[in-house]
Amino acid sequence: MKTIYLVTGAAGHLGSTVVRALLARGETVRGLILPGETSPLPDGCRPFSGDVCAPMSLIPFFHHTSEESLVVIHCAGVVSISSHFDKKVYDVNVLGTRNLLALCRQFQVQKLVYVSSVHAIPEKPQGETITETDTFDPHKVKGLYAQTKAQATKLVLEAAEQGLPACVVHPSGILGPYDVGHGHLTALVRDYCRHQLTAGVKGGYDFVDVRDVAAGILACCDKGQPGSCYILSGQYSSVRRLLDTLSRVSGQKPIRTYLPLWFAKLTAPLSELYYKLRREPPLYTAYSLYTLSSNACFSHEKATKAFGYHPRPLEETLQDTVQWLRGHGKIA
Repeated sequence: MKTIYLVTGAAGHLGSTVVRALLARGETVRGLILPGETSPLPDGCRPFSGDVCAPMSLIPFFHHTSEESLVVIHCAGVVSISSHFDKKVYDVNVLGTRNLLALCRQFQVQKLVYVSSVHAIPEKPQGETITETDTFDPHKVKGLYAQTKAQATKLVLEAAEQGLPACVVHPSGILGPYDVGHGHLTALVRDYCRHQLTAGVKGGYDFVDVRDVAAGILACCDKGQPGSCYILSGQYSSVRRLLDTLSRVSGQKPIRTYLPLWFAKLTAPLSELYYKLRREPPLYTAYSLYTLSSNACFSHEKATKAFGYHPRPLEETLQDTVQWLRGHGKIA
């Protein structure tokens, strides 16, 4: 029986990287893009226009013959570090996932891998290692993005309990090449290399290469157990270490000024307004600053034991990101 891979959010940073990884191993791939979306998909991927918030638009995306089976990788979602409520984040992340689950049941998919986030996992006290959980409660996590991811993850696991062959992956802060949309971390690298970043902030987080997350997702398609969750983290790095590494790989002067978090939080509202006027993702907000001070000690041991997940060093990720941005004329 022929297997067809359906990738939602295929034009996004992670989605397009997943598509590349699937094509590299010779799979048949369909990519879901939003109506009117102009980001090109990798050659070999069949594009389908649709919106997870409009389930009827996804019927052609799911249609298959009795001699074909479907594996769905649900990457579509809205990543938000905004401090304000945004209905679109809830609609896409929660209601869109609910719509997709209904279609997975209707078309009897062979497997579903849902891309959640480490933000959906309740935080533990500083110093304690955060591992997988099977209990998700939006009231136990902070921020709209984390709450919607917790709600969606709960829906997926409930569907798995009812017989849907679904599992969940939890990436940490995704960084790396191929980001045509310029997410928050790509914007950080770009602005640094353009000399537009004059100061850093104290704190840090766990950063992971987008290519390693994609490899983990494919391994989860092959070996992930239905109803199971897998953390796909990288390694913890302070903001200072990240920027110092970026200085080495790019040849740019290092950042000398690092603001304490309390000071950065005072100016966060102005930062959000500034980037909103520029129509660009903000580099820091009250929520992102909270994240940089939170416990980011995530363990990917379960994924390593289950399907050989091994993330690469941060320096390699940053070097490849800078080269990709230069190669595409995004930085000098």
